[in-house]
Amino acid sequence: MNVLTFKLKTIPDIDGCRRLYDLHGLSDDDVAKAVFHKRRQEANTEILRHHLHKVIAVSAVLRAGDQFKVWSLGTVESNEADLLQRFYSGIARYRPKLVSWGGVEFDLPIIHYRSLLYPLNASQYWEAGQSDSSFQNDNYVSRYHDRHTDLVGLLAGFQASASAPLNEIATLCGFPGDMGIGTNQQIWQSYQADGIKDIRDACETEVLNTYLVHLNFQRNRGMIDQAQYEIECRMVRDNLIASNQSHLITFEKNWLDQ
Repeated sequence: MNVLTFKLKTIPDIDGCRRLYDLHGLSDDDVAKAVFHKRRQEANTEILRHHLHKVIAVSAVLRAGDQFKVWSLGTVESNEADLLQRFYSGIARYRPKLVSWGGVEFDLPIIHYRSLLYPLNASQYWEAGQSDSSFQNDNYVSRYHDRHTDLVGLLAGFQASASAPLNEIATLCGFPGDMGIGTNQQIWQSYQADGIKDIRDACETEVLNTYLVHLNFQRNRGMIDQAQYEIECRMVRDNLIASNQSHLITFEKNWLDQ
């Protein structure tokens, strides 16, 4: 089956927060500061509730047949509706197995809520046997089906107290881990400074870490053997070197041989 590993980067939905919290008259930056502060008071975190995120980047690794590709959907000018539709269109085209790190608790609920704002076609994603009986017992939206593997949930035995940061697991496995913009505040500040390309690049390195950890997991569960694992890793390295993209080449250089 084709495999699509994915990750989002988001900022606060400034216009939505203005309406919800009557913050009219404030600058975009002041609205962001207000909602981050409100969230810290509510839950001692700056991670906003899912519906208050606005998607500004969706990065993916696609493994389909002999194809390997890492990229960010759309362009630096793409709006949220375009990014979400491209995500759904990729699912309709490839019908892949989805892989994420925290997708069940973070990425997918954001995608679900934000999609309600636009007239998008997400029928293949939500298919659960209505039109295609093969999806009745194997679809994207059931926790107990295999079309979406949320690695952190599975590896932690679905125990929140046992979940681990992707950066730390990837680093322990010899992969580069975090290489760019991480926190919500950093993403917002970079976005304000016209740094959307840097955000997309950082998202691509994050999704690469996720894909490579997934390869380790596939080796552990017997889906690939050590020889196949090494072939896959070599293929990824070769593609990164040949990409002519500095962040991907740096990622490969920081990838430890183990």
